[in-house]
Order: sequence, then structure tokens, then C-alpha cells
Amino acid sequence: MIKNYIKIAWRNLLKNKTFSFINIIGLAIGMAGALLIALWLQNMLTMDRFHEKSDRLYIISNHDTYQGEIHAWTNTPKIMGPTLKNDFPEIESFSRIDDGNEFLTTYGNKKLVSSASFVDPGFFKMFSYPLVIGDKTNLLKDANSVVITEKYAKSLFGDEDPIGKSIKIESDNLVTVQAVIKDPTSYSSIQFDYLLSWDFAKKLGFVDENWSNNSTYTYILLKEGTSLSKFNNKIKLVSQKHVNVGNNKIKSTNEIFAFPYKDTYLYNKSINGAYTAGRIQLVHLFTWIGAFILLVACINFMNLSTARSERRAKEVGVRKVVGADRKSLIFQFIVESILISFAAMIVAIICILLVLPAFNNLVEKNLTISVLSGSTWLFLIGFTLLTGVLAGSYPAFFLSAFKPLKTLKGKLNTYNKGISVRSILVIIQFSLAIILTIATIIVSQQIRHTKDRDRGYNDNGLLTSRFSGELDKNYLSLRNELLASNAVLSVSKNMSPVTDRYSNGWGFSWPGSNESDKKISFNRFSTDADAVKNLGFTLVTGRDIDVYKYKTDSNAMLLTETAVRKMRLQNPLGQTINGDGKDWTVVGVIKDFIVESPFDEIIPMVIFGPRSWFTNIHYRLNPNNDTATNLKTIAAIFKKFNPDYPFEYKFIDKNFETKFKETQSIGTISMLFAGLTIFISCLGLFALIAYMAETRMKEIAVRKVLGASIAQITALLSTDFLKLVIIAILIASPIAWWTMDMWLKDYSYRIEIQWQYFGIAGLMAIIISLVTISYQAIRAALGNPVDSLRDE
Repeated sequence: MIKNYIKIAWRNLLKNKTFSFINIIGLAIGMAGALLIALWLQNMLTMDRFHEKSDRLYIISNHDTYQGEIHAWTNTPKIMGPTLKNDFPEIESFSRIDDGNEFLTTYGNKKLVSSASFVDPGFFKMFSYPLVIGDKTNLLKDANSVVITEKYAKSLFGDEDPIGKSIKIESDNLVTVQAVIKDPTSYSSIQFDYLLSWDFAKKLGFVDENWSNNSTYTYILLKEGTSLSKFNNKIKLVSQKHVNVGNNKIKSTNEIFAFPYKDTYLYNKSINGAYTAGRIQLVHLFTWIGAFILLVACINFMNLSTARSERRAKEVGVRKVVGADRKSLIFQFIVESILISFAAMIVAIICILLVLPAFNNLVEKNLTISVLSGSTWLFLIGFTLLTGVLAGSYPAFFLSAFKPLKTLKGKLNTYNKGISVRSILVIIQFSLAIILTIATIIVSQQIRHTKDRDRGYNDNGLLTSRFSGELDKNYLSLRNELLASNAVLSVSKNMSPVTDRYSNGWGFSWPGSNESDKKISFNRFSTDADAVKNLGFTLVTGRDIDVYKYKTDSNAMLLTETAVRKMRLQNPLGQTINGDGKDWTVVGVIKDFIVESPFDEIIPMVIFGPRSWFTNIHYRLNPNNDTATNLKTIAAIFKKFNPDYPFEYKFIDKNFETKFKETQSIGTISMLFAGLTIFISCLGLFALIAYMAETRMKEIAVRKVLGASIAQITALLSTDFLKLVIIAILIASPIAWWTMDMWLKDYSYRIEIQWQYFGIAGLMAIIISLVTISYQAIRAALGNPVDSLRDE
């Protein structure tokens, strides 16, 4: 029987090639869109969950109250891990991870600048990164060892066996390769080229025991059976006990807690001190978008199927007369739907394979489809069957309900001038499409609004390079030669790139401050000289820091306008600010500048003089010269004072653009799926007007005989559908407004939702609908009335 159903379904597909093609393409687009989203979300949902002991892995986090709000953060003091392991027997292993360090590694004539992470030996007991070569015991127990990834081993050693080989880190630190580890996959948020020990970090001077310096991540592995709530209750006051000792002026109220490591990727944003938001909101959003596009495709299939009801009615009547019951007819139509669904799945997979590289670039992932995996094929088959049943259920019940007597007499009339089921389905389709269109418009406007925001600095021709090798030691000579080269206009060294915040802190005091002011968090920055000139800051009052002109400026400080307001300083110049255990003298005030997310409010900032620390050098290119010529000159100077290291630089304007990547990706993806949804919805409209024209052929013929023009008949067929689109606009607009208002609440610097956005989306829907409707309506109006009336 099933074989017979498949044979009949196959014949019907071949008999109605245009209908089958449109149905398959519509379903294929919807399935491809939904599967792409599913592939992306599956990557996010499984991030960091591949570790064998993930159920016992935790990251140490903090929460504290600042200015009436509870904040949470995952950076901890470097001493936190060893202290917890020593004091709490519930901890089986611990490891600190300090990632993102870039060092020059040398082996023979090969030199690579690569990413290193400092870890403790417990790392290998906690995380599941399999070894390719080497012994897992005693890894990184001393400062002279290194564990490298498979890819990095190939880059540095080629086909040589790397075990036991010595490589040079920076200029004079030799380490021996102990093991080769598998490359971290795209499912790992911890990425590195090689791993170094904390003893090596201590050797470089990177380790301190300052309980107020939250600068690393601490991970722990709890013993089996340990109660997380009881453990958190035991450890919560650890920071306070170590910070609030002696005559320390800062009294900490910070509490620490262990949070499941497997949840940190999804729940990376705290609300009221608890990790309840973050990427999980993105998962929820795109789950709905994926469901929407698949639903629209299924609705399109339903409309296309029921539009052919007149042609299938007599077939149903004959089958019922010869003994077929309704169940068998339903099953037949479901089989036909599933067959179309399988054909659509083949097309969808081809589409996914073609667009996956571009989609990977968009979401910055390395997503793949494991075509040889049994679980992949089981999922695809299940997804196809589900789609087939979902899309075919309504047509199956609709067509199988026809009365044989009426259908065989040709008296079937399924046209309904009211709101039919098919009309409701079209309204749903266009409502979803309009919601996505409005969302795309608002996201793009929010990005444009934020890009136009005053950055507070001039990024035109501004570059930055990190201090590496001998640059810090040779900085004065480097600075002088750069300024004399005519390739740059100005130079300054700073704590971080002007687009990034490397440090923040609290505990500052000033004349008139009180105890609660010590809880105000300030971003930190630093300069040696010419920050205003070089970085393009706007000086409000006072002067710039310049240690070369004013020797006492090593203790100088600049404040931003927001910092002045937070400190309530009426006359900031000459005031003494105590911070980081030092006294600083305010010499100037500058306008605020953006160093973190441009979507958020400005954080108060202090800019220290040279008694602080530096990681980067900024320099502004001479616009009178060609950029390539400037860079060639600068590269030669850098090579002169740092011969072992490659010249690396970044344009500040490009750095700033990266701040919009995630939001732009969301906007682009929403735009793409909104376009697909509109396209599929138009196929649904095409089907519905074809259905109407088919059921009203005789009415159209009579009207033409009585003198109706093509324009009148086109208007007759189009009006009802334009009403559906307008209803969809009215339904979609408040839903879109509410959704996007909730989304915008995550941004401190945001646009106001304007009525124009809804007008643009509605007008687009009406125009696209008119184009779709007009083609089919004019085609029906141009038909010969004799052909329609001949059988009367």
C-alpha cells in the first residue's frame, strides 16, 4: 500500500511540474534557513560542554554592590586559585588561565608571533584537550616547559618530532616541548597556540599576590558529591578576609562564588549580580526566527496544495466511490507531502553547502555538516519527516473532507469571501515577514546612530603597535627617530589601544570624597606625553601631560568630564587624587572618549602619567605622504630598535569597527532571513491568487463578457489580498515595536523607535505584494472567456 502511495505521489509530482517545483523550492529555502540557524545555535549550545568533567568544572566569579547596583565579574586575583586549593578540601584541582598573551617564538630560523596562555598543571586534569604526543603526567611543573598545539607544531617544526626540542620565547627564555596537544575546536572558548606554566609567568614578572588586582581567570574542579550551594557559602568571604587586613583604606564587600563553567559562554552577562543573560538571549531570538521561516515555508506549501483543490476534488471523489476511506486519503496526501519534503531537503542541503562558507564568515564560526555521521542523517531524516507532516497535515485533512457526490457533479465551491483559513495563513506569513523587516531596519538604524556618536578622539591616520622585545627599553630613541622621519606627526605610549580598556579599579579618594566614593569604578589609561595632540582628545581645561617638558608629570593625571562629575570637583586643576597607592596631581580635563562598547554609557576615566604602566605605542601618520611610504619608513625604524620581531600594527579606525561586529551580524542575518521570509510569503500569495482565479474563472469570464476591463478585473482579484497584507501590517507593528523596544533596552546609548520604520516596512510589503498579485491577476484577466464558459 505504501509503495502504491509513493507511486501515485511521484506521478502527481511529475504531472504538475510547475506546482512541484515551486513547492520544493519554497520548502527548501525554509528548511535551509532553519537548518543554518540550527547549526549555528547547536554550536553555541554545546560550547565548552565537551569536557569529560564539565559537570564538576567551575569558574570563580565575584559580585559586589556599586552605586546601588549589584555587579558580577569573572576576573580574580592571581593568588585566588592557590589559596582556594590550599584552604578548601572540596577542590580536587585548580588552574588559573591567563590567555591572549602574544610572544615571539624562535626555533632555528623560524620566528612566529603566537598566542600563549599561562596555566597551572591542574589544567590537564580538568579540561579535555587530548594529547597527540607526550606523557600527561608532570606537564608544566616548572618554568622551562611548554605544551604546543598540533597546528602550531606543524608551523614551527614541520615534520620534525617536537618532543624534547627547545624553543625560545621572546629573546632569551628557552623552554622545552613536553607534549603536543590537539588543537582547540570551534566548540572551545579557550583558544591558544601553546601553554606555558605560571612559573614562567613569574619569571617574566607577570605574577603578584595583590588581592585587589583582578586580572586572571580561576577555574576549579570540585570533588564528586560536593554540594555547590554549601561550597559557595563557605568561600564567599575569601576576598574580604584577605583585602580587609591591616590598615588597608579600602574595605571590600566583595563576595565570590563558583559558577558552572559549561554555562559561562551562554550566560556571560550579569543582571543584579547573577548570570542570567548574555548569548542565551541570542539563542532564544534565533530559535524563534528559525521557527518562523520554517513555519512560513510550511504555510506556503499548504496554500499551494489547497490552491489545487479543484483539480484534486474529482480524484478524491472517485477514490471515495471505489471504497477509499478518509484515513487512507489522509495518509496518501501526507506521503505526497513527505516525498516533496525529502526532495526539498536534498535541495536545502545543496544550498547549505554552497552558502556555509559565507555564513561562517558572518557568524565568525567554523560550522560544518558531518555528512558521514549517523546522528546527522538521523536528525535530517527526522527533520524532513516532521516538516513533511507539518506542511501536509492541513492539505491532507482539507482535501480528504470533500464529499464525493458534490465533487463528481462539479458543484464544489470552496471559495469564501470572508476570512478563510488560507487567508489567515497568508496574514501569519506576512506578519512574520514584516516583523523581521522592521527588526532589520531598527538594528541598522541603531548601528548607524552609534557609529555617528562622537568617539572623543581622532582616528584618522592613527595606528598602534604593542610593546614587544626591545621596544620598551629603546622607546625614547624610537620616539625621536619616528618624529624625525617625517612619516609621523606625533607619538605617545599608552596603557592600551585607545579603543580598549585594559584596566579599571576603585578605591580612589580626593578632597571631599567619602567612604562610598571608594566604590566608584574608574577606567584606567596612561600616557607619557602628547596624548591630546596624538590621540586627538579635546582639552576642556588645563594642559596635557608631558613628562619630557615637565619632569614632575610622572605623577600627573588627566580626568575625563564624567570623572570630574563623579568626583563632584568644582575646580579639578591642581587637586590631588589618591589611587593605586600613589598620589596624582590633576593637570587637565579632557572630553569623554569611547574605549568600551559604543552602545553603552561612558565610564569615568583617569589617565595616569608615566608612573603607571604601558603596553602600546600610538603614532599618527603624516597625511602629506603616501600611506605605504609612511609604513615602509616606520617599519624600518621599528626593525632597527627591535630586530628580532616583525613590525605589527593596527589602524585604530579598524579596531573601532570590530565593536560593531556582533550587532552587525545580527542585523545582517535578520535582513537575510527577512528577505527569505518575504520571498516565500510572496509564493504563498502567488498560490492563493491562482486558487482564487481558478475558483472564479466563470465569474471572471461573465464579467468580461458584460464589459469589465482588465484593470477592473485585476482590481477585483487584488483588493482582497491587499486587505490581508494591511491586516498583517496592523498585527505585526505592535509586536515588532514591543520586541525591538525590549532589545534596545540592552543599550544605554540607543535610538528612539520612529513611526517611519513601520511605514517603510509596510510600504515594502504592499509594493512587493502588488507586484506578485498583479502578475497572476492580469494573467487571469487576459484569459479568453469562451474557454471558461464553453462547458455551460
